[in-house]
Formats: sequence, structure tokens, C-alpha cells
Amino acid sequence: MNFSSLDVIIVIVYLLGVTAYGIIKGGRQKSARDYFVSEKAIPWWAVCFAVVATETSALTFISIPGIAYVGNLNFLQIAIGYIIGRIVVSYYLLPRYFEGELLTAYAYLDKRFGAKTKNFASSVFMVTRVFADGVRLYATAIPLALILKGWNVFTGAADWQIYSYSIIIMALITLAYTYLGGVRAVIWTDVIQMFIYLGGGLLAIFVLSGKIQLGFSEIISQLAENGKLDFLNFSFDFTKPYTLIASVLGGGFLSMASHGTDQLIVQRLLTTNSLQASKKALITSGFIVFLQFAMFLFIGSMLFIFFGGEQMKSDEVFPRFIINFMPSGISGIIIAGLLAAAMSTLSGSISALSSTLVEDIYKPYWGKDKPESTILNASRVIALIWCGVLVLSAFLFMNSSIAVVELGLSIASFTYGGLLGTFLLGIFFKKARQSAAITGFACGIIGMIFVIYFTKIAWTWYTIIGVSITLIAANIISLFMNHSSDKKQ
Repeated sequence: MNFSSLDVIIVIVYLLGVTAYGIIKGGRQKSARDYFVSEKAIPWWAVCFAVVATETSALTFISIPGIAYVGNLNFLQIAIGYIIGRIVVSYYLLPRYFEGELLTAYAYLDKRFGAKTKNFASSVFMVTRVFADGVRLYATAIPLALILKGWNVFTGAADWQIYSYSIIIMALITLAYTYLGGVRAVIWTDVIQMFIYLGGGLLAIFVLSGKIQLGFSEIISQLAENGKLDFLNFSFDFTKPYTLIASVLGGGFLSMASHGTDQLIVQRLLTTNSLQASKKALITSGFIVFLQFAMFLFIGSMLFIFFGGEQMKSDEVFPRFIINFMPSGISGIIIAGLLAAAMSTLSGSISALSSTLVEDIYKPYWGKDKPESTILNASRVIALIWCGVLVLSAFLFMNSSIAVVELGLSIASFTYGGLLGTFLLGIFFKKARQSAAITGFACGIIGMIFVIYFTKIAWTWYTIIGVSITLIAANIISLFMNHSSDKKQ
């Protein structure tokens, strides 16, 4: 193992430094509003970088190079859909969130349909986020566990115990600045972390180029011969996730759901001072994500040459190279970048889950007449509880054989269709009422249970199918309700 004392020092200094920076930058909060949206005082470029860092997580850093290692560049087609989806969100969903003083995405559903729809959507979001980010937290444990095993830190401990310790360590460090600094700490640490993990990726390409000892043209030639540079897939096989139509449409709808209805991202977009700033942050983030996907896929392709196509678990390809083959010092920087990616998503998840529970559930029913100081203290306690729940969720995925990036996106796609379909129902179907919205939402989720467990349709189609079921069911219910009302008259 090439992970030296210098690397360990770099990682420890990074973890302590980013925690201290987050606490200082977060400052003191005077209210729950300040804790969750920072009084709408964050510049658009910082929000843009925070969005990229949040959605990147350890999944991108670990799993996407593995996807290219065992496959090719087809995954990059999804990033095209991501850009399209962001543009749609910017012009159809974001304007709704800037009408009034909304602090969560689901407050719009309260205004449009009623409290029951908002509560249902909030609950679905919280359950989905717990499992999806449990996967992300588990992904962080992979390289950290390899380091702990290589250094014999927990002599005699079983693999599952070492993974458990890794998960808990990351959760506690991230909780420190999230608990004290609120969303302001989360966003500004995200900005730092994005540059750290992108720098780590570039360093990996530089080191790989030297170790492969081939010219650039030879590298490209070998990759082309092995089909590693195949980008567009024009197949119409609905069981394959990375065909062009499935990737662009699926990526577009997935991005509309994740960046338009998921509080994890919407919370960041609400911290800007205007709708235009929020739009700029969101659309720019799409192009940055495309470039970083391309970079991490290229790393995976180069690793294929380096390891000679050796068979191994896809999620362990890049961590294995970092820990065993990186020069001392550089591997520490790259591991710090990987941890940065993980911490940015985990901190965002804790903050988003807390804001949803406080603003959509706690305040309307138990906090109406309570002072801001009490609500702020409750917000911090709730953040602490959510951190514990995410740790427990991460434990569930320690024995999974599926690539973590696909597992995480599949979980999100399970309910994203119902969420996005309900928002689109509110925007484009003016006659729809609360009962139709809730019924359509429920049908969308139930329909996805059937699709996931009884068909072989690829996960990239899940959000589109969920949206379609939700809209069709809601409009059928609306027709019956309107017909019934006409008869009574």
C-alpha cells in the first residue's frame, strides 16, 4: 500500500481545516430562516458550485470511473439530458418558488393544492433522500475502509466493522459544521470541496499518463480498439440504461425532478437574492457537470489500460489505484478530494432533510406560536437526528453488488416520477385539485413498484414512467370529479 504518513497528515489536516472553515463561515444564526436559506444572501456562482458539489458526491468520484472501466462513455449521454432538464426547471419551476417567501420546494404544493399534498410530498422526499444518501455515505466508506485495513488500524476487525467505523467517522465530521453553521456553512464548504475533488481528478489523469508510459495518440488508439470511447448509443432497447433516447430523455426528466422538486438542490437555489441569479446558477451547473462526468469517465478508461482490463468490482477500481499506485502526497490530496465530494452531499442532505421537516411539518403543527430561538434550537436537534438516520441507512448497503452510482440514481428514480408529476400537474393543469393530486402521486409510486419489480425496463426510464402515470391518473380523477360536480348542479 502506497498510502504514507504524509498522506494521512494531508487527509487529517483537510478534514480539520474544512470543518473549522465551515463553522467560521457559517457564523451565528438568528432564526430558522437564516439557518436554512441564509437570508438569501449567497452569490450565484457560489450556489452554482455548491449545486455541482452536492450532486457529485462520492458516487461520481468512485463509481463513474468504474462504469467506464467495465463499459464505455455512454453514461455521458445522461449529462446532455441533465442540461436540458435544468433549462426546463429554470423557466417553469423556479419562478414558482420565488413567488412569495417559500423556504422549501413543497411549500409550492401547499399554495397550489393544500397542506395534505405538501405533507405527502415532504414525506416522500424525506424517505427517498434517506435511502439515496445512505448509498452515498456508504460509497465514502470504500476508500476509507481500504486505508484503515491497509494500515491495520482496527486489527482483527471484520470488513463490515471497518466499513461501519468509516461511515460513522465521516458522518460525525460533516455533522460538526452542518449542525453549527447551517446552510451558509454547507454552501461555502461545498465551494472549497468542489475545487479540491476536481483538482484531485486532474492529478489522477496526470499521474496515470506518466505510469501508462504511452503517448496520447497511443492511449486514444488503444481505448478506441477496446470500444472505450464509444459515446452515442442509438439502440432502442428499453432494458439498456445508456441508449441515446433513454439517456437524454431519462437524464432530462431525472434532472427536472432532482433540481426542481428535490429540496436537496432547491434549498441551495433559494439562497440567491433573485430568480435570475438562481437560473444562472442552475444552468451553469449543468455544463460543469457534463465536463466533470467526461473527466471521471476518461479516468476510468485510462485505468482500463493501466490494469490491463483486469476483472475487479467496478466501485473499487479507482480507490485501489489511488491507495496503491499514487505517489505519496498526491494520494492524500485525492483521498481528501473524494472525502470532500462525500461531505458536500452529506451536509446538504442533513440540511435539506432538516429544513423540510421543520418548515413543512414542525412549524405548521407544533411551532406556530414559538419564538425563533426555540425553532432554531429544534432545527439543530432535528439535524442531529437526521445524521443518525443517514448512518443507519448507509449500513443497509454494505453488501450490495450493484455499482453505487446506479443504485443511488435508481432509488431516487423510484419516487421522482410521482414528485415531478405532481409539480407539473399543479403548473399545467389548472383544474386539478388536491384529491386528484394525491391520488395521482400515489398511483405514480405504486406504478413504479410494478415497473421495478416486474419488468426489465432500465432505470433511466423510471422518472418518465412515474411522471406519466401520475399525470394520467390525476387527470382521470379530475374528469370524474368535474363530471360528478356537473351532475349535482
